[in-house]
Amino acid sequence: MVEDVHDSGEPAGARSWERPDGALARAVEVLRTPRPALLPRLSEILADLVPHTVLAQLSGVCTYSPTNAYGAADLAGRITTLELAQLAEAVRPGRPWQGEAVLAGRPRPAVAVAAAPAGTNGALLVLVRAGAGPLPGQALAVLQQVWELVTTHSHHRATDAAPVHAAASRASAGARARAIAELSGAHASALTAILAPLRSAALDDATARRSATELAVDALVGLRAGADLDRELSEEPAATAFARLADELRPLLRHSPVRLDLLPPAAGDRSVPADTAHTARAAVRSTVIAMLEQDNLTRLHVSWQFVADSVRAVVRDDGPGLLAADALTVHRTTDRIAALSGRLTVDAVPGWGTTVTVDLPLTMPPAVPVVSDPLEGLQPRELEVLDQLARGRRNREIALALHISESTVKFHVANILAKLGVTSRGEAAALAHRAGMPTSTALYAAS
Repeated sequence: MVEDVHDSGEPAGARSWERPDGALARAVEVLRTPRPALLPRLSEILADLVPHTVLAQLSGVCTYSPTNAYGAADLAGRITTLELAQLAEAVRPGRPWQGEAVLAGRPRPAVAVAAAPAGTNGALLVLVRAGAGPLPGQALAVLQQVWELVTTHSHHRATDAAPVHAAASRASAGARARAIAELSGAHASALTAILAPLRSAALDDATARRSATELAVDALVGLRAGADLDRELSEEPAATAFARLADELRPLLRHSPVRLDLLPPAAGDRSVPADTAHTARAAVRSTVIAMLEQDNLTRLHVSWQFVADSVRAVVRDDGPGLLAADALTVHRTTDRIAALSGRLTVDAVPGWGTTVTVDLPLTMPPAVPVVSDPLEGLQPRELEVLDQLARGRRNREIALALHISESTVKFHVANILAKLGVTSRGEAAALAHRAGMPTSTALYAAS
């Protein structure tokens, strides 16, 4: 096999980063790499610039996979998002950092660079180094520029993503938001449960502290287990969902004289979408917390049942009957219910108690039609040509401005008319003007 040799006679793999042609060739390799293989390829390309054992990223550019790591399996799999986030606070965009950072549980020599393309939350690249000596400034500067290039390119790909990829990204972001909300609710319940014995007048100081400590330990164990619970599931049996709710409610009343009656759904094996089950639990939990703030309360009744194509959660108390609907907004309960096209009803009867009813549909609400940008189907080069059309230029002028042939311009114009569903250059220019063209500076990534 003939080895690929550069003009100087050296193997292509040994080309120095200090040479412009070598650096550009490696940059092109990065840009050509499909996104799933980006980190492995980036690690390979950077190996001789910054020798390392693991390469990890924390990205605000892509919501689909913001945290990722590649390299030695015993380290890459143990680097956490929290560790990367803590390091990100110390690294400013455009200013490379090197030193010791806690990664995979202990301090390790590392180098990190951050970039923040316009309209993003920024992105961090961390390399766990093979050695501990300081890197030269030139290597850090090159590493910074490579990461700027990668993040800018990724941002362009994300903003120009096809609808199916954008939908997957939104779904992934929604799943993470639900997981965060679930943990936040459990955290709120844990804090309320810990405060209960500390507030109780029936317990002495030592007993109250011991009870609060036990509850805190239980809560920590539960939160750690809950972080991975049902991560890949989209639905769960109703009986399981209600049992989880019962486990969350009992600590709230452990040191309270209020009696809790629980009535699980009759069809316990029926499946409930995960977001519906989570919202039902959150609604009941926040309702119970609000009801416990009332005076002269002795009993709470919580039940779930299936009504047609919805799940109904009912919380009833025997309190003063003065609970207002806005008492539940502090936990954003109404917002969560509305997001699933559900309904919240508060029936308060003075002297007889309050009944809160939450109805949540078991089927997804109809998708809201998305009004798409008429130009979103155009490729970057086609957008450049359309920008020139919006300026009133003819094919020959466009060819000169974009450094392409006139026949290529004709080809792009034909594609633009077909994609926009128009029959003339004038109609295409009118659409471009409505979309804000021509731009003040026509800068696009050439296709």
